[in-house]
Amino acid sequence: MWQRAWVGRWMSSGNGRRAALISTLCALVWGVGLSGPAWAISSESQEEKAANYKKQAQGGLFQKWTFDADAVGTIPGGFVTLSAEDGGSGLWAVVQDATAPTTPNVVSAISECESGPCHRLLLAQGLEYEYPDLSVRFRPVAGAAASGGMVLGAKDARNFYAAVVDVAGRSARVIRIVDGVVTVLGQAEVTLKPIEWHSLRMQRNTIISKDFLEVFVDGVLVLSVEDQALGLGQVGLLAQGKTSLLFDAFHAVPLFSHRPLSPPAPY
Repeated sequence: MWQRAWVGRWMSSGNGRRAALISTLCALVWGVGLSGPAWAISSESQEEKAANYKKQAQGGLFQKWTFDADAVGTIPGGFVTLSAEDGGSGLWAVVQDATAPTTPNVVSAISECESGPCHRLLLAQGLEYEYPDLSVRFRPVAGAAASGGMVLGAKDARNFYAAVVDVAGRSARVIRIVDGVVTVLGQAEVTLKPIEWHSLRMQRNTIISKDFLEVFVDGVLVLSVEDQALGLGQVGLLAQGKTSLLFDAFHAVPLFSHRPLSPPAPY
């Protein structure tokens, strides 16, 4: 709010041309004071965007899954497995792990795919996000290939964004899959910290007319790419190719929402 107050004082002290310029800038940044269409995602009107904000995260703004209350050997509650390729959706199951960031349980992802990318998804049900901030802890299983991460904007097994970390290849990628066609939006080398459980964070944000996705590995920003092909969708976890990974402490929160964070004060 201090920005608006500062701009207001500057406008009052300047001439009319300065005031008009600043009013236009305020309208573009804060979305007020201009008639006509707002600057936003090209495929969404302002009304559609507002409707999407209301739809997202219907079950609650802040989501955290530790899998500790789920039965060992089962798919975690509130999730569904999907895959667009032959060979099944992979093996997702709750297992115990004494090293977990939140003990005692984690989710194990095993994919035996030998050819092709083979994306195996574990999606949270009943939640949709337009601009989510996601994070998870992951650990490769010793002696096994490990490639996986998180998905957002998922419509089904053939349409989603994903942040993928290839542990052996020491690389991270942002991919977009539309109608089953994989597009690599960005790729970078990563230096994993010498720790047992690594962290992966992915967020989709927007500035005026541009949408961008950012990926952090072990707290370091490794990728930032622009794309706005996919909008509102589900979030979840991903195992890619022949891989074996453990996941824990999966978080999801919308970066923008029309919903209040707390009930109004009683006075």
